[in-house]
Amino acid sequence: MAATFQTFLFMLAVLAGVAVLAKRLRMAPSILLVIAGTAIAFIPGLPRIELAPEVVLLLILPPLIYSAGVSMSWRDFRFNLRPIFLLAFGCVIFTTCAVAAAAHYILGFEWAVGFLLGAIISPTDVVAPLAIARKMGLPRRLVVVLEGEGLANDATALVLYRFAVVAVSTSTFSLSHAAGTFVLIVVGELIYGVAVGWLSLRLRHWAQEPRVEITLSLMTPFLAFWVPYELGGSGVLATVSCGLYVSWIGPRLIPSATRLQGIFFWDLLVYLIEGVVFLVTGLETRVLVEQSHNFVVAELVGATIWMTAIVIAARYVWVFPATYLPRWLSPALAKRDPSPTWRTTFFIAFTGLRGVDSLAVALAIPYTIASGAPFPHRDLILFVTFGVIVVTIIGQGLVLPTVARSLGLSKAGLNERRHEQKVEIKVRRQALGIALKRLEKIIGRKKLPKDVVEHLRIRHVSRIGQLPDDMEDGLAHRRQTAELKQDLINVERDFIYELLRDGKITDEARRRIEYELDLEEASLANRRESDGGWL
Repeated sequence: MAATFQTFLFMLAVLAGVAVLAKRLRMAPSILLVIAGTAIAFIPGLPRIELAPEVVLLLILPPLIYSAGVSMSWRDFRFNLRPIFLLAFGCVIFTTCAVAAAAHYILGFEWAVGFLLGAIISPTDVVAPLAIARKMGLPRRLVVVLEGEGLANDATALVLYRFAVVAVSTSTFSLSHAAGTFVLIVVGELIYGVAVGWLSLRLRHWAQEPRVEITLSLMTPFLAFWVPYELGGSGVLATVSCGLYVSWIGPRLIPSATRLQGIFFWDLLVYLIEGVVFLVTGLETRVLVEQSHNFVVAELVGATIWMTAIVIAARYVWVFPATYLPRWLSPALAKRDPSPTWRTTFFIAFTGLRGVDSLAVALAIPYTIASGAPFPHRDLILFVTFGVIVVTIIGQGLVLPTVARSLGLSKAGLNERRHEQKVEIKVRRQALGIALKRLEKIIGRKKLPKDVVEHLRIRHVSRIGQLPDDMEDGLAHRRQTAELKQDLINVERDFIYELLRDGKITDEARRRIEYELDLEEASLANRRESDGGWL
């Protein structure tokens, strides 16, 4: 037990060190973590770390999917449902078939085993590409489509995987039965996920205690995922629909105190989970190398290269027709939603990184089939899956920012955010104007103390005056103001600590004042980190 805890602490230390290094090198931490994990895996004396598939599927995947669902806009998801559906369902099925054919004719796999391999390596990862894409400032719709695909495609892949395992184990398969089961799973999980989201929000609203509400929010993704998964579904769609429901309905039911604490809690939780996932992916190199001694190196490398090439090529073959063909066939669709540029389509096709969920599914392959014979090609499937993950995360991931800049997508995203900021300034003025009118009505109906009226008026007028008229000059002034505010906060904080040391105030008073300063400082930090520097 102590050794396990020490290993975990070591992993956290590596995670922190790699994060600092990635910031200095301006690289995605996910890529460096995989590289670091691969290097650390062969350090003499380090305990053998083997990834348990149930840990990924039942403990790691639910909170990651739920958090991404809550963070996503339901309106944006609904507007982009068609491209998300074409990628999450159509592209996964198409890639699975392409891999199955290649595995059958090139590697000599039986068709059922080929479909199993296809179901494992066909879905793209939700974590790796988005961790890179968000730092590049890509257009919002592009990020929404990629995120939506990453959230939903695991559901398709997991269901196909289960069908393939049964087909390999029993040598029986019914297409009509599989199709009917698939539709039933999709509909059932969507309904169940919304029901879990509804129940979670009502319980949290009833609790009215931030710590209890955050505890309930932590339980929500597991309740949404585990039940469908144990009943033979994927659990993914239920968790996604639960997260989207909470994202859409939650703002009116979740108190501000819970939101402030919940944001910090979930940010830290997701950060640690994602970091450990990428690190463990690299650490699995040692396990897979130890299991590959029964194969010829050329056979392993050749199979990995072929399958990696197939999944990359299949995505291009699917994405371009799926993007433009529906608009050519439907003028109404083309008018309502014009075709994107080839640059956007190319980037979506290029962003086909695979992740640890594929590795977890591969590790979950049973060792034997129904007859008791060894599961065919299990070790080779594991090695190929890991190879595809490493090649796509490191190979494609490293050049992803360069591709985005070369295609002009980062610049397009910057222009989009500038337009959004102009709209936001207008909306902020309107909201403050409505609140000020409301204040004047209240003053007219009630006899309020003069000091209270003056304070509220000054507050609203001051907030209106802080909104910039010109984006460039206004934002520059806001940044300068934020720097001065930070300096004043530091001076005030130092003074409070001097009073505490001199015994002129109590620790309780210091904590209350410090909490208010922390909130203001956090607000300044959010403005600096957001696009435009003041959001």
